[in-house]
Amino acid sequence: MKSQSKIVARYAETDQMGIVHHSVYPIWFEVARTDFIKHAGMTYTQMEQAGVMLPLAGLICRYFYPTRYEDEVTVEVSIQKLTPARIEFLYQVFSEEGRLLVEGTTTHGWTNLSLKPISLKKHFPAIYELVKHAQEDE
Repeated sequence: MKSQSKIVARYAETDQMGIVHHSVYPIWFEVARTDFIKHAGMTYTQMEQAGVMLPLAGLICRYFYPTRYEDEVTVEVSIQKLTPARIEFLYQVFSEEGRLLVEGTTTHGWTNLSLKPISLKKHFPAIYELVKHAQEDE
């Protein structure tokens, strides 16, 4: 499954040159990832209430072209890799014309509420199957 989130670059997200600051893209990734989880069939809140957390373990971001104030972009997200212990998301930020502006990945570990690593497949098989199904729908 690929999920798409539309975002309009706000003035506060730009630097003196009117270009979206590099630190904003991980925030946009989070917006898209939250939408992705919801489209998969569960909200982040529901996942956390069930006892599963998804802390960030790694972030990579590559910048190809700038986004400017008031540009509307589409952040597309999909699962790049899924294991019982980790999940890696792929993000692509596209301009309205379809030009790839930014690409990135985030890696997250599956943990319990105490942030102790868990095997999602073993401890929360229904959630694992939900996420696995979302990955296979691509």
